[in-house]
Amino acid sequence: MIRIQQLKLNPGHTEEELIKKLSKQLRCSAEEIKQYNIVKQSIDARKKNEIKFIYTVDVSVDKEKEVMKKLRDPNISLAEEKKYVFPRKNKAAEGKRPVIVGSGPAGLFCGLLLAENGFCPLVLEQGECVEDRVKTVEEFWENGILNTSSNVQFGEGGAGTFSDGKLNTLVKDISGRNKKVLETFVEAGAPKEILYMNKPHIGTDILAEVVKNIREKIIAYGGEVRFGSKVTDIRIEKGRISKVIVNESEEIETDRLVLAIGHSARDTFEMLLVREIEMSAKAFAVGVRIQHPQEMMNEAQYGVKSHPHLPNAEYKLAKTLENGRGVYSFCMCPGGYVVNASSEQDRLAVNGMSYSKRDGKNANSAIIVSVNPSDFSSDGPLAGLEFQRQLEERSYEEGKGAVPIQLYEDFRANRESVKLGDVEPQIKGEYRLSNLRNIFPEFLSESLIQGIDSFERNIRDFNRADAVLAGVESRTSSPVRITRGETLECNIAGIYPCGEGAGYAGGITSAAMDGIKVAEAIALEND
Repeated sequence: MIRIQQLKLNPGHTEEELIKKLSKQLRCSAEEIKQYNIVKQSIDARKKNEIKFIYTVDVSVDKEKEVMKKLRDPNISLAEEKKYVFPRKNKAAEGKRPVIVGSGPAGLFCGLLLAENGFCPLVLEQGECVEDRVKTVEEFWENGILNTSSNVQFGEGGAGTFSDGKLNTLVKDISGRNKKVLETFVEAGAPKEILYMNKPHIGTDILAEVVKNIREKIIAYGGEVRFGSKVTDIRIEKGRISKVIVNESEEIETDRLVLAIGHSARDTFEMLLVREIEMSAKAFAVGVRIQHPQEMMNEAQYGVKSHPHLPNAEYKLAKTLENGRGVYSFCMCPGGYVVNASSEQDRLAVNGMSYSKRDGKNANSAIIVSVNPSDFSSDGPLAGLEFQRQLEERSYEEGKGAVPIQLYEDFRANRESVKLGDVEPQIKGEYRLSNLRNIFPEFLSESLIQGIDSFERNIRDFNRADAVLAGVESRTSSPVRITRGETLECNIAGIYPCGEGAGYAGGITSAAMDGIKVAEAIALEND
């Protein structure tokens, strides 16, 4: 294949125009192009009156080397496709079937790769299957009655199921795992555009179906997936995992346990600490969700409030403050909703979510501030977890059980909001006008104000008086890292910490990639 980079076309171009551009770059006729594959698509909006789609395209023609000889273009080269290859199954690793705790991206992909390669894994999930979970979450948003085992955080698909479904990652991938993840999503029903979009996303509505289809593939390959099955304890014999205890009574023997537990599995972290699994508190970030009109973001990025051939605009903002803390946007949701993402009684957290069309009237993003173990009120591996809980308890109290919201001008002035401005909140779940300053320590409030005000230099009116803040965004990443070594096992043989909850990923794709990586480690055990 011949790879052409920096191929520029106008938004709304036709396939005929793309092929014409390809043939021009290769100095050949359109008929000589046997096939082409879009590798990457991004948007160049630096010139608002001349917005372009930028493509990288692989093209197949006859006599490719001869074609290359007549070209002198640094943006054209021969390309070799990197195929993902799972390592061979080692007979020495055979034994009791592997048990995977959690069916988020890490657990699902670990289970899928093991199942595809004959390991017959057992996946245990404390929450519901995604079909029932969607109904349970929607009922919670409607009536406020929380199911602590199945909610926005817990259940098949993990926390990412009720998010924007972003699939971009900063992980450098030389193994082909990233492409394997995206291809698996497409095979399970995701749109093929995620294979080449610069910032791919699926959306909550489509992601639920994709998750179900991946589960069915695991079962078809000989794996088992069980719901309502919470791992409440583990047994260790001679320094190696020997059993897991499910729902406080059932014992399941295993010599390989994957902890793909997610960043909100607080009671599981507590149990593991009692069982002397080595872990440590880690830095993360907390803050608020901010809502602006989506048209405002489109105008800032594209120069127009809407465009028939461009998606709703995104943004990414970051600032290092004079106090040394980082403040930045996180999980930005174009045309999205703020959602009540609670998982514990009398504690409240929020997240952002978009459907696949991203066609809501508001843009929202977390604006968060970095915190580290020195900020926590206690020492120990679970100090960050307790810090999160304290903020969420105050958030619940401030909103009287509803999502507390506040206009930005009132947050800056430290006064309770009493009415909305022009920005109408889009929130899944009940909300209440409040004073979010009552949730945060002063250093966090001041950092948020400095950050939001500084972002006005990047996006005009970002700090507008009636921008709507919602709190608290506390589940940005795991507050804990479970120590693992070169074999990806923790200090107990046969236990593999995996994914975002264990501290080794930061989103759907990187968690799925880590799940694949752990599956590989199990396959190569004792090799």
